[in-house]
Amino acid sequence: MTDREPLQEAAPHLKVRISPGKPRPGSHHRPGGVLALNQIGGYATSPPAVLGLEDQPGQESAALDMTSRGLDTPPSFDGLSTRSNTILLVHDDSMMLPLLKVALERTGHTVDTAQSGVEALHMVDASPPDIVVCDVAMPGMDGFEFMQQLRTRASTATVPLIFLAAQASTQEAVRSLALGADDYIRTQFSIDEIVARVEAKLARPTIAADQVPRPPRTGLVTEVRLYEELAREIERSHRSGRSGCIAALDLAERPAVAARLGARADQDLRVQVSVLAATGAEELDLIGQDAEGRLLVLMPETDPDPARERLLRLSQHVAHGSFTAAGEPVHVTPVVGFATFGAAPGGMETVIDRALVAANVATVHLDLQPVAWRPEFEATGQRPPLLSWATRLRARLRTPVQVALSFVIGVLLPFLAYVALDSVGIDVTRPVYYVVVAALLLTGVLIWVEGFQALDPERPPEDAALPFPPASAVIAAYLPNEAATIVETVEAFLRLEYPGPLQIVLAYNTPRPMPVESALSEIARRDRRFIPYRVEESTSKAQNVNAALGQVTGEFVGVFDADHHPAPDAFHRAWRWLASGYDVVQGHCVVRNGDASWVSRTVAVEFESIYAVSHPGRTRLHRFGIFGGSNGYWRTDLLRKVRMHGFMLTEDIDSSLRVIEAGGKIASDPALVSRELAPTTLPALWNQRMRWAQGWFQVSRKHLRLGWGAPSLTRRQKLGFTLLLGWRELYPWLSLQILPLVCFFAWKAGGVTHLNLLIPLFFLTTAFTLSVGPGQTYFAHRLAVPEIRRRGAWFLAYLVVSSVFYTEWKNVISRVAQIKELTGDRQWKVTPRTTLSPLPVDTQEAVR
Repeated sequence: MTDREPLQEAAPHLKVRISPGKPRPGSHHRPGGVLALNQIGGYATSPPAVLGLEDQPGQESAALDMTSRGLDTPPSFDGLSTRSNTILLVHDDSMMLPLLKVALERTGHTVDTAQSGVEALHMVDASPPDIVVCDVAMPGMDGFEFMQQLRTRASTATVPLIFLAAQASTQEAVRSLALGADDYIRTQFSIDEIVARVEAKLARPTIAADQVPRPPRTGLVTEVRLYEELAREIERSHRSGRSGCIAALDLAERPAVAARLGARADQDLRVQVSVLAATGAEELDLIGQDAEGRLLVLMPETDPDPARERLLRLSQHVAHGSFTAAGEPVHVTPVVGFATFGAAPGGMETVIDRALVAANVATVHLDLQPVAWRPEFEATGQRPPLLSWATRLRARLRTPVQVALSFVIGVLLPFLAYVALDSVGIDVTRPVYYVVVAALLLTGVLIWVEGFQALDPERPPEDAALPFPPASAVIAAYLPNEAATIVETVEAFLRLEYPGPLQIVLAYNTPRPMPVESALSEIARRDRRFIPYRVEESTSKAQNVNAALGQVTGEFVGVFDADHHPAPDAFHRAWRWLASGYDVVQGHCVVRNGDASWVSRTVAVEFESIYAVSHPGRTRLHRFGIFGGSNGYWRTDLLRKVRMHGFMLTEDIDSSLRVIEAGGKIASDPALVSRELAPTTLPALWNQRMRWAQGWFQVSRKHLRLGWGAPSLTRRQKLGFTLLLGWRELYPWLSLQILPLVCFFAWKAGGVTHLNLLIPLFFLTTAFTLSVGPGQTYFAHRLAVPEIRRRGAWFLAYLVVSSVFYTEWKNVISRVAQIKELTGDRQWKVTPRTTLSPLPVDTQEAVR
């Protein structure tokens, strides 16, 4: 079959001549082949030749009438067209132009034609088309210049454009697509193919990347669309008075992942977190992504408190997800900051900047908690103003005044109340006396019961058949305070005996470079298990631990203060608990500098009564344990979910209670030993215990009601919550009530000498209460680790000190701590460390 035969068969009215290798005069087509009608109204190319029409009057219109074939629409395009569109066909070939026009009109569309780019631009200005099909090589204005003009017009910036070229280079095709063409058809094409491509573009119109409402990979709205909505919401909130919030969410690990694995890994994380956030957002929230890859969450007509709750759920949803970057599993920590608009002045840029500033603050804490923007964030880095002498004096007198206030509230006011009521004939002292006696008896009974329960503590199961998994230790340190002891601590960790891989992460913060950092770097070069990790801008242990989780590779992780030296088998023993189904196990903290002072000796015995008696006894009694901040071992995935909250003074207790409320299991093992340094002076101990007491009051206010309402807790555990959180905060005030009662009885009797102190109830309750101290000391001595137990004189001294002074001293701290918390007085004073030599350790007897 010759080139003429398919042409004649398709359109018998059309006469064709073939001119081999020579273009028609005036044509700008390169020699590229014969153009012939195919069997369904298209054309094809063959070796160099051009297609022309016989110059016969009236013949052209007849030649283009293809209805004689009985085809209303070429069969290849049935069903593609669903509506009529306007197609602009730009071509300088007067023969090809009508052929293409007829073929495209057969699909049901309106086709306008132009023979030059200049003519086409005039037509575009008058009526923008739905799609443009354009020749590349045209006189005056070629296709590239025409396309650039098209893209600069707002009305046609996104109109699809298909280039046609009889013959072109690859470079020309690349250039056209780079300049904004949507398709490029070259060399041997057919009308069938052109029409199909036109139909495909009309069915799926092109949208510029910056105008796509929702990118297909993430399902989020685009940055431009989100900013438009935010601007409208800000304007609406100014009119209506209803506030709204805009939040910024990012992953703390993204920069490190991108630096280690490349831009592709960063893109992987951005897409995954976008998809996960989109599924976890509220129905009316609008989520987009800015140019830096951070998520922006628009919450119209939402107040800060509901916004915080929703963002916390979103943050936890992202934190619990599984992520991979460049094929590697990655653990992520979402950081969320948000700002309110509407109530305060500020435009779109100001509100977004505030949300980003708050997100930067959240990056410091890494505790999954959303941070609301506050004006003081903008003052970061400014020199604090000098305090006046009056302000400094008030700061010095604050604690003494609070101590005096606690006695006014606990002693003077009750006494005056008893006197006032008695003056009008009402005596409430007898029922109050019975309540106080009952409180003292209850507390004494609980202490005795815990002691007996501790005599037979739970022991870890035998070694599991499973291999020992990778483990990690996180040491949280504040270097200016612990620079003298930190190298010794790191070396102690490197000597641990664990059958599996062990990683040691020192997460520290320091306001200035320290010489010891060089020594730490040298240890890291010597032993690859050790990673010194400086946490920039950190101001708390919670921030250090949260930041270190990004470095942790172990299946479980031990958390330690910077002065701790764990026993060699500590991680081995801890894994026995965790492998048997426990989520956290708290070990026994032992003081190793008891010889330093009478204060450290007192604390050494007290720690035995806490970690060897109270913790294991209470765990057996109430069926839940407590993580005490150090020498505690967590499943890593759980700690990543729970985190440490830096806004809590005792972040360890807070994290424990959140685990328990969620149904987790915490064990207490008195044989899981780690040795630490105790404060050596009374002021240092006061500061430490004041922080502990205020932190306990914080968690009691937060978690007591949560524990009562937790469906995962049994009645026995809820009773334990009540005693641990409620009774411990009430008891220091109840125990003090014996003073105003005795004072009132003496006033009523006419003097202390007229009191009858030998009444049976008073005598018996006093005797029982006094027995608690010796009993607790006995249990502590019996269950203490060997190096402390052999110091019998320490226990006798502790009994005297605690009976005469120490117990009430701690009650004073508890009462003052509550006053501090209720008045917003929160201060964190670092406990100083000493470097005195430790006690000798009997490692054979230490393991029970």
